[in-house]
Amino acid sequence: MRGSTAGLGDSLAAGPKANSALLELADVFFASAVVAPAVVTYWKSTWSLMDLYVLPGRPVGSAAACAAFGLTCGFVFCVYQTCLAQKLRRGFAYYVLSRLYTCVGGAACVGAWRGVWNLLNECTGNSARTLTSTTAAAALSLAALRTLRNICAAPFAVAVDSPQGYFDVPTMFRTSSRETALYILDCLFSVTVVGSLVVFVWRGSWALLDIFLYPDNLVKSCWTSLVVGYALVVLTFAAQAPVRWAVAKLQGAPRLLLADVYHLISFLATVNVWRGIWGLLDIYFFPETPKLSNWFSHVISLVLLILLNCSNSVLVRGVYIDAEEPAGDCVEFPCHYLRLFFQKERTKKRRKNLVESAATANARKTEEASVPLQIPEEKV
Repeated sequence: MRGSTAGLGDSLAAGPKANSALLELADVFFASAVVAPAVVTYWKSTWSLMDLYVLPGRPVGSAAACAAFGLTCGFVFCVYQTCLAQKLRRGFAYYVLSRLYTCVGGAACVGAWRGVWNLLNECTGNSARTLTSTTAAAALSLAALRTLRNICAAPFAVAVDSPQGYFDVPTMFRTSSRETALYILDCLFSVTVVGSLVVFVWRGSWALLDIFLYPDNLVKSCWTSLVVGYALVVLTFAAQAPVRWAVAKLQGAPRLLLADVYHLISFLATVNVWRGIWGLLDIYFFPETPKLSNWFSHVISLVLLILLNCSNSVLVRGVYIDAEEPAGDCVEFPCHYLRLFFQKERTKKRRKNLVESAATANARKTEEASVPLQIPEEKV
C-alpha cells in the first residue's frame, strides 16, 4: 500500500514533457479509478470473510487470532525478504510463488489490521473523546518517529509486480540482514509498533466519520465520504507540483512539517474514499448473501490486480521515512504504472537499436576485411 519514489524522477522525466504530463494524468486516473476500488474491494471482502469464518461468536478471540496470524506472517516475510529475493528471481516458479506470496501476505495484512482494530475497539470503546485522543496520540507518535507518510494508501500508491524489489520490506532503522539480532529487532519494531500505530490512526479517523458524518443515514454518509474523498484526491494531486517546489526550497523542520501536512491531507482523502467504497459495497453488492458477495468480490478483485500486474498494492508492508527522498521527491506519490511501462519499452527499444547498430558495424568491418587488396599494375 505504500512505496518510495526514490530514483524514479530522473528516469521518468527523460521523455518529452507533453508526453510525461499525459502519462502522469493517466497514472492518476488509473490509480484512482481502477487500482483503488480494486484494493478496497479486496480488503473489504477479506475482512468480511474473516468476520464470517474466524471464531464468529467470540469477538475477542477472533481479533486475537487474526492479529497473531497477521503479525507473525508480516514478521516472517520481513525477516526472510532477502532470502526470498535471492531464491525467487525469474521464470515460471517465480511467477507462481510470488503471486502465492501476495495471496498469503494480503490475507496476513488484513488479518493484522482486523485484529489490532477490533482489539482496540474491545479495550477502549468507541466514544468520540477516546477516539480523538487515541488517534491524535498515534498520529503524533508517527510524526515523532518520522513515519507519518505510512498512513497513506491507494489511490496514492500503486505497487507494480516487477521482479526487482517484489519482496522488499524496508525496516524502520534500515539495518542489514547480516546484523542478525539487530535486524530481527528492527523487523519486529517495524511490523508491530509502526504498523499498529498506523492502524490506530485509520481506526480512529474512520470511527469519527461514522459518528459525525450523517450517523442516521448510512447511504448518505457513504456517498458523502466517496464524493469528499475523490474531491480531495483531485485537489491533492493538483497541488503536487507547487508543494514539490516549496518542499525543494525548504530545509530541516519546515520541510518535514510541510511534507507531513501534505501527507495528512492525502490521508483524509484516502480514508474517505475507502470508507465510501467499503460502505457502498455493503449496501448495494448482494447484501442478502454476504458469503457469495464477499467470496466473489475477493476473487475478482485479486485476479484483476494480478492480471494488471499490480497485486502488491494490497499489501501493507515496510516503513518509509518522512522526507527521506531528495528535493521535492519526498511528496511525490508512487503512482507510476503507465510511466514505468513506457519507460521499459523505451529502454528495450534503445537496447535493440544499440545491438542492431553494433551488428551492422561488425558486418561492415567483416566485409571490408574480406575484400582482397588490389595492387595497381605498374606502367611499363
